Amino acid sequence: MPERPVSEVDLVRWSEALAGIARTGLAFTESLYERERFEEVLKVAADIRVAAYHDNGRFDHDEILVGWLDSVGAGVSGYVTPKVTVGALVGNDDGQLLLIQRGDSGVWLYPTGWADIGYSPAEVVVKEVEEESGIHAEPLRLVAVFDGLRLGSTGLPFYSLVFHCKAVGGTLRPHPLETRDVGWFSEDALPEPLAGGGRWVRLAFDAIRGLPCEVAFDRPRPATWRS
Repeated sequence: MPERPVSEVDLVRWSEALAGIARTGLAFTESLYERERFEEVLKVAADIRVAAYHDNGRFDHDEILVGWLDSVGAGVSGYVTPKVTVGALVGNDDGQLLLIQRGDSGVWLYPTGWADIGYSPAEVVVKEVEEESGIHAEPLRLVAVFDGLRLGSTGLPFYSLVFHCKAVGGTLRPHPLETRDVGWFSEDALPEPLAGGGRWVRLAFDAIRGLPCEVAFDRPRPATWRS
């Protein structure tokens, strides 16, 4: 059976993996020789990242390389790991799902944001939902842990913790900077376009309907770098 064609997602994932290895190496090594080799790996990773977008000018090789080099820390603090986002699948008494239209891209998604230091993931959920939508939410259970690169994200590598929540008050009010619009939607009347092609829709409505389900996560691939 022939292998499937290499996709943009594959290229981005390989690029970020190589860049993470090289930046972590730079954080720990004191050898000038090793530093030069790691910097060469970063240059190759930047080439892969640019190639992922078929030379459409979306990313500039030198800007990518400088950004990676500027982010190199020292020792353990320089060990490159994914960032963390926290999302909320919020349901109301009518079985509708809370969605926000993102201010940057215009796509519709459940409320989500970067994890803040000093808050637990569940506390970040409460804060993000209120900030982005005006709704007060109560976290009920963790329903998913996703890898952003596996979802097709082209920005910073991140893991996403997704909670099922119920609305307990508040009034719909989009954030003036982060969200263009906000609303409650039933499964047969969802807005477009949905972030990630809406691959999370079934999970969301199963959760708010109270259906029993295990925490969703990305299963290990049989061939990590090719699958």
